[in-house]
Amino acid sequence: MSIERTIANRRTFLQTGMGTFAGLALADLLARDGVLSSATHHAPKAKRVVQLFMAGAASHVDMFDHKPLLAKKDGEPWDPGETVELFQSTPGACFASPWKFRPFGQSGKMLSEIVAPLGEVVDDLAFVHNLVGKTGVHSQATLLQTTGFDFPGFPSAGSWVSYALGSPNDNLPSFVVLPDHRGFASNGAKNWAGAFLPAEHQGTVIRPGSPEPIADLHAPPGGFINPRNDRAGLDVLAKLNTAHARARPGDDRLMARMRSYELAAAMQLSATDALDLSREPRHIRDLYGLVPEGPAVDDKTINARAETEFFGRKCLVARRLLERGVRFVQVWSGNDNGHPRRNWDSHEDVQRDHEPLSLGMARGAAALIRDLRQRGLLDDTLILWTTEFGRMPCSQGSKGRDHNPFVFTNWLCGGGVKGGTYGESDEWGFRPRDRAHPTTVYDIHATILHQLGIDHEQLTVRHNSIDRRLTDVHGHVLTDMLA
Repeated sequence: MSIERTIANRRTFLQTGMGTFAGLALADLLARDGVLSSATHHAPKAKRVVQLFMAGAASHVDMFDHKPLLAKKDGEPWDPGETVELFQSTPGACFASPWKFRPFGQSGKMLSEIVAPLGEVVDDLAFVHNLVGKTGVHSQATLLQTTGFDFPGFPSAGSWVSYALGSPNDNLPSFVVLPDHRGFASNGAKNWAGAFLPAEHQGTVIRPGSPEPIADLHAPPGGFINPRNDRAGLDVLAKLNTAHARARPGDDRLMARMRSYELAAAMQLSATDALDLSREPRHIRDLYGLVPEGPAVDDKTINARAETEFFGRKCLVARRLLERGVRFVQVWSGNDNGHPRRNWDSHEDVQRDHEPLSLGMARGAAALIRDLRQRGLLDDTLILWTTEFGRMPCSQGSKGRDHNPFVFTNWLCGGGVKGGTYGESDEWGFRPRDRAHPTTVYDIHATILHQLGIDHEQLTVRHNSIDRRLTDVHGHVLTDMLA
């Protein structure tokens, strides 16, 4: 049966049964299943996804995409043979990476010293060095990578996965977001919004290491709320909900709100357990780079020790959520612009910004991959590392790099993906080597859905008279990287 037919049948059924509280509960159970949870389009290789997002635009030419020509031409006028219009500067001199590259793994993949911790798992990573964007504007480019569209109003990739597959755990959300503790990236909650999908599929924000990781999960201190008046309030709420639903058949917003409250009640135990890292043995916490003082680590100045703690903690929490049934976890590094800078947008000084952020990210990501493997979870967990665009091979000022939406890097790991390099940039790291055949975010999203057992062209929802999908009208599965 097609997705459209399934949705239509469900909608008719719900409209006739939503007039009672029992009908609401049944509708909620159906919504948790996901439209494809009982029969995906084909056999899946992966069950869950982690998206590691570097907010601010990480520099591919300083981390993963080795360009010897930059070192050879360092300081010379940069001339790619065409007119170049940059985001906030004019092209400066050719700018060699401040860090050395060396080969890692059996593949001999060249990595920068600031991502050296990933060398231990590099043979498992599938690098895509010819990814292209549509814009050099942070907000639009970030939305493109998270939702497949460069303007608001569309569901996040995590929301689509939640909608399609549902959650195998009634006590945890299917889509969880772990933001940078210093604040949200460009667009804020739009990056994990459900948009026109049922509201329960939007991302649930959890802040590991903060005094209140999940907002409003527990009653405020004091004796105002007790078990007796809490039960009485819930009984009254149930009566009001039933009356409200009876008057509005087919409106799923109440169902989503009820689900969020029910989920919050369940999460009081489940989420607390998932976030309790004291249950992890010392060697696992050391693997992720957690420090004795935890989130209280000194970060008055940006430093690798603090960034390792912050990113490693989120990666460890991500693993604990994944093994408890969460379908999609979005892990963020970097917040929106501020001073001092705490993101990857290295206009002024790429060495100052990228080194601590990269070392922290690489330690946490490598630990996540190793930890998932030793638990037997890597084979069916797909990891995507991305950013909104790359940075230029020429200098901005003397030590910074401007935006480069013309080519940048993603890598994938696990979930039926084989290591290697799939798509190259040119000799400068400026544009794709083969300009006629770049990789796009639509191809990345199509591949992720494919590994989850979903045909990206068939997962559609009619909205404003258009059949919308995560990949818009584009996208090809990157079959070369599939094991």
